[in-house]
Amino acid sequence: MTVNDSDAIFSRLMKLHPKKIDLSLDRLNGLLDKLGNPHKKLPPVIHIAGTNGKGSTVSTLRAISEAAGYRVHVYTSPHLVRFNERIRIAGSLIDDETLADILTECERANGDAPITFFEITTAAAFLAFSRVSADLCILEVGLGGRLDATNVIENIAASCITPISFDHEQFLGNTIESIASEKAGIIKGNAPVIVGPQLDTAQKVISEKIKAENTVGYFYKDDWHVELTNDSDHFLYTDKNTKLSLPKPNLIGIHQVSNAGLAIKIALTQKAVKISEAAIRAGLGWVRWPARLQKIENTSLNTLLPENSLLWLDGGHNPAAAGVIRTFLQTVDPTEQPIFLILGMMGTKDVEGYLKPLTNLLTKVIAVPINGEEGAAKAADLAATATDLGINGVIAKDFEAALSMINLQSSRQTPPFVLIGGSLYLAGQVLKHANILPD
Repeated sequence: MTVNDSDAIFSRLMKLHPKKIDLSLDRLNGLLDKLGNPHKKLPPVIHIAGTNGKGSTVSTLRAISEAAGYRVHVYTSPHLVRFNERIRIAGSLIDDETLADILTECERANGDAPITFFEITTAAAFLAFSRVSADLCILEVGLGGRLDATNVIENIAASCITPISFDHEQFLGNTIESIASEKAGIIKGNAPVIVGPQLDTAQKVISEKIKAENTVGYFYKDDWHVELTNDSDHFLYTDKNTKLSLPKPNLIGIHQVSNAGLAIKIALTQKAVKISEAAIRAGLGWVRWPARLQKIENTSLNTLLPENSLLWLDGGHNPAAAGVIRTFLQTVDPTEQPIFLILGMMGTKDVEGYLKPLTNLLTKVIAVPINGEEGAAKAADLAATATDLGINGVIAKDFEAALSMINLQSSRQTPPFVLIGGSLYLAGQVLKHANILPD
């Protein structure tokens, strides 16, 4: 089997169900039964839901666990460049041959029964995990929680709810309460729940679900917290039993400190494996998570910009993510480095909500299409929204053309600061073009 075999299988799987997203557990449970219920043969599971910070928390927890010497399965979504990124088996991304074989097995077991792409690929991940020994399995919820395909898991070592904000309202509801209710659907009575910083409305819903499940919750500030020290390279993690002075995680942005705190609290709370302080320190030092305030250096894309320009990439696509970006951009002096945003977004996203926090920071927004993605917003609409907010909004045919446009308009005395953002799909295309493959 080759990667081309996987592509052919993916193409067939996409045709099995008319809807790209149709939240349900029935179809997947039926397939898993035909496969021998591999989801019941996994190592202890950590289940992580939320709106923002899921991927960073997953990556940090994996880094900490692997630094402790454990073999860790990880399932995340979406991927950036290759589907293989979604399935990490005992520390390594699934190889093309194994992926194609597993997908073929799932396809044969399912037959022509309706099933979504995410459901059948989740089954493939469980099947792959069930056949390789590991100490821990970390599952990231795809969308929501209650009816997400990953929620077929019954016995978990711990669950986690990262910060909740507006996103995917067409599936999860248009209030924080309704979204929180869906996310809290992963909470189960046999496992502790670690909860990140939340709006009061979300925290109330999560608290009620924890009480209903007769389990225990550990809430940010009430039960654990993090704070920066006077030494900007370190932070303090504190809970009832522990106080640690730790190096800031190897991820950009002040928000990564609270994400790291979540991962640490999970590591210290779950009882499946033992995590030492030394492992926490080591894991924080080497954790990586692509396309989240990622600096792009020494690539063909950098040559399209003036010398000494800075190029960054971020896949955040909602107002909360824009707030994080705002904090990051506030460290840049626009008189020394004009800030350009190359923006591509999906049509379902809140463009105005994303741009509002950035309005007084940006020199220009250059809107681009996300080529090949059905449902991507039109560049002209993105530019018009920017203009309506008082930002100079223009369009380009793609991100390469946008970089060339910035080059022509920039002074060599004040080289630009460029952020490509607004979509993980766009971020994946940028990484592929720059030949930066997540590993």
